[in-house]
Parts: sequence; structure tokens; C-alpha cells
Amino acid sequence: MGAVTDDEVIRKRLLIDGDGAGDDRRINVLLKSFTKWCNSPGTPEEGFTQYQRMMGILGQCEFSMGKTLMVYDMNLREMENYEKIYTNIEQNITSAHDKIAECKKEIQRAKRIRKNRQEYDALAKVIQQHPDRHETLKQLEALDKELQQLSRTKENVDAKLELRKKQFHVLLSTIQELQQTLENDEKSDSDENNQESPSLNGE
Repeated sequence: MGAVTDDEVIRKRLLIDGDGAGDDRRINVLLKSFTKWCNSPGTPEEGFTQYQRMMGILGQCEFSMGKTLMVYDMNLREMENYEKIYTNIEQNITSAHDKIAECKKEIQRAKRIRKNRQEYDALAKVIQQHPDRHETLKQLEALDKELQQLSRTKENVDAKLELRKKQFHVLLSTIQELQQTLENDEKSDSDENNQESPSLNGE
């Protein structure tokens, strides 16, 4: 027979002791009362009274055990819920990394557009030095149109980048709130366990 693990010992202890209200003591009292009842030479009335008392103790133990099983099932559901929240957070983090990478690409594109605009501005200045030539004027008009288009493109990219920054900020805030909720739940569980410990010691 394999060694009994700590989890099995705790599980059996919980099933016997219920929620820490001294069910193990009740069971010991019940066993002693049952032995005494079997060996008692008392009257039937005394025996019936002792029997009713034992049934009352047994009912209390069964009620505590049922309550403990309900708490155990609730804890299992809470663990499943935390697993779902953790998975959702991981997915959000992955999505955030993807959006950051996309924002970086957009920033690089914006930098290239800015560099091209500076080069076009420099070229326009050179062309403007020869305003008397008809072909030069036509080129200037074409360059002006291209500069306007590039400017609109840059404005669109800047607007999209600002939107991505806001979305990323909201996402990070949501992740922080979820993490804070998990920490508060863990702290609450720890506080409840600490409050139950003195009750066990008192028993």
C-alpha cells in the first residue's frame, strides 16, 4: 500500500472534522456513548433517552459533513473560474504584445513618410529657384499634390497610432484590475483561514 499523501490526510480530516466545529470530538463522544449504551444495564427509558441523544449527535455530524462538501464543491468552481480568468489575462497580454508590435510598425512607416516629406520639401526648394521655367512649375504642382497626399496619409497614421495607444492603455488597465481582483480574493481567503485557525485551537 502506497504512502498517504498530505492532500489525502487533509481531505479525510475535513470529512471527519467538518468546518472545524469539533465534529471529530462529537464522533468520539458518539462512539463512547454507543459503547456505554450497549453495555448499560439501565432501564429502557434511560436507554431510549441515550439513543435519542446519540441520534442528535449523529445528525449534527451529518449536517456539518454536508456543509463541508458544499464548501469543497464551491472551492472547485472558484478554482475553475480563476483558471478561466488567468487564461483570459494571458490572451489579453498576447493581444497587447501584437498590438504593440503593430504600433511600432506604424511608427516606422510614419518616420519614413516624414523623411520623404523632408526630402520632397528640400527638392521643392531647389525647384522653386527656377520659377521662370514652365516645366518646373508643373513639377512643383505635382510635388505639392504629392505632399498634400503624404500629409493626409501621415495624419491618418497619427490618428490610428493615437487610437492604438488609447486601446492599449485601456487593455493594461483591465489587466491590472483583474490582477487586483485576484490578489484581493487570495487575501480574503487567507484572512478567512486565519480567522478559522483560532477557532480550531479553542476546540
